[in-house]
Amino acid sequence: MGIQNTLKALSDPIRREILEQLKSGRLSAGEISEKFPVSGAAVSKHLSVLKEADLIRDTKEGKFIFYELNASVLEEVLLWLKGLKGEEK
Repeated sequence: MGIQNTLKALSDPIRREILEQLKSGRLSAGEISEKFPVSGAAVSKHLSVLKEADLIRDTKEGKFIFYELNASVLEEVLLWLKGLKGEEK
C-alpha cells in the first residue's frame, strides 16, 4: 500500500495498541473491542485503517472475524528507517 498509509496507521495510539495486542496471536474483533474504552464502531474503523495499510489480516470463521498481525509490512518500514539512518540493509 505504501509507506504513507503505514505511517498514518501507526500514528494513532489505539491502532498501535491493537498491534501490540495482536503480537501475542490472533484475536476476534470482540476480543479487541473489549480492551478499549471506545465504541465497537470506533474499533472497527481502527481495524479498517490497519487492514488498509496491510498491517493486519482478517479471517472469517463462522460469524466471527479474527485479526492477526502482518509483520512483513513492519519489516519493510524498519528497513526503510534503517536506510535513512545510513545503516546497512
